[in-house]
Amino acid sequence: MHALVQGIILGVLTAGVYALMASGQTLIFGIMKVINMAQGAMVILGAYLSFQLFTSFGLDPFLAVPITTVVMFVVGVGVQSLFLRPLRREDRSQLSVLVTFAIALLAEGVMSVIWSTTDRSINTGYANASWTVFGYQITLVRLWAFLLSLFVLALLYLLLQRTRFGRAVRASVQNPESARLLGVEAERVAAIGYGLGTATAAAAGSVYGLLYSFNSGSHYDLISRLLSIVMLGGLGSIGGSVIGALIISVSSAVVASAISPVWSQMTFFVVLLLVLVIRPRGLFGASLRGAI
Repeated sequence: MHALVQGIILGVLTAGVYALMASGQTLIFGIMKVINMAQGAMVILGAYLSFQLFTSFGLDPFLAVPITTVVMFVVGVGVQSLFLRPLRREDRSQLSVLVTFAIALLAEGVMSVIWSTTDRSINTGYANASWTVFGYQITLVRLWAFLLSLFVLALLYLLLQRTRFGRAVRASVQNPESARLLGVEAERVAAIGYGLGTATAAAAGSVYGLLYSFNSGSHYDLISRLLSIVMLGGLGSIGGSVIGALIISVSSAVVASAISPVWSQMTFFVVLLLVLVIRPRGLFGASLRGAI
């Protein structure tokens, strides 16, 4: 029982970081109907930027988040403008997988040249610090990463629900044609939305390097996990991505602690298959329109 509860605690704390990554993936799909295969590479690029700021300037990864998110927001806007905007609207959904996968490969090549393919990690003085609460270990890094994820997700929610841009996003998701007739600049919304999705990846990447070692090829495993979370929660639902991340992360951690870490890697896909057999659209994918 102790191992089970410890696994649940670990899974919940880790779920926050995965939810942050997946929320950007879902946001991009909701606005552009683009399945973004480059999200994992953007997370790893954010981790590398945080790593470089830490090694070169001694900047704590949590304090580096505002810098990495701004930089990656600009990168995201540039990627959308250069590679996705030229695609015809009717072809975008079909070609997006190929185009964004090519972007991921390009990012991997750039990271390999700049930082090589050696595994990296961000080793701060508090990397191994932990608290013991009622006999259960809570690592300080995972707790702060979880709180950071909640904070960024809350900011994203407020942006989408309480701002003019958020109303434009929701209008574009619910009825793109009507939104254009009402004066919503679809391409501008798409560029900013892709930038925001990339910025959330950078925020998650800044703390990802504290939790795991990574290299330029780490995005392959990461994107498979993110797609599992997004499909489980339902394409287009940010709330679904949060719930999906919680379910899969807790399940994986429980399997790792109660059975074997080897089997925990398969949990992402086993849970996804079980849910999709019962509900092919995912938990919250009944209607893609208005899901944001």
